Amino acid sequence: MLINDYINRNFPNFNLRPPLFYNWEIGIRFELGVGWDRKYNYENSPYVQGVYKRAVTLFEALHLQNEDIFVVVDVNDFGDGKSYKHKTRLFSPYVYEKSTLYKLKHAEMSYIFPEDDEDGKYKTHRFTLKCKASDINYISLLKAVCNHDLGFQPSIFHRVYFFNIERKTIFHVYDDRGCDLLATSTESIRDIYNTYNDWILDYDRDEIDKVFK
Repeated sequence: MLINDYINRNFPNFNLRPPLFYNWEIGIRFELGVGWDRKYNYENSPYVQGVYKRAVTLFEALHLQNEDIFVVVDVNDFGDGKSYKHKTRLFSPYVYEKSTLYKLKHAEMSYIFPEDDEDGKYKTHRFTLKCKASDINYISLLKAVCNHDLGFQPSIFHRVYFFNIERKTIFHVYDDRGCDLLATSTESIRDIYNTYNDWILDYDRDEIDKVFK
């Protein structure tokens, strides 16, 4: 199964690009980073550790170790001559068994933000890995995503999405501030909504509550 087929079947007319929360009718936007202050901008600060803890906790609540998932990474190509066709190194540090990388799929697409590509020269390279949640070191991967805006290493500045194939959910940490969770039905994520209600971003809380009530 290809990722585009999966999206078209389960999330019709959905465009996989941030901000996910505003692109789909059923979703939750969680706050990851709480109480940021310049004095907390070091790797083991309470703020940073709190960001990591929330991201990992939500991932583990959504993805059991034996469940099939898609890990999708979108890479920008601004026509600077770089080739993205063999970038297994995007995944390699976060995959336990390197043989898993043989399943990696690559697709070249029109730039995912066409409004920012007046000359039509940009591309988006979408890399997709179908695997078990237990096949990836998701803790390190999530930390790397969060680290980008924090300025820590290792970091990933590409967009990373996690699809739970059976539960039909999409999980996206956009940076240390927060993450989006989408689903095809409210019931499939109602337990997440209830359990982690205190983590919901207050700015969008009213809209989220309407969906679940």
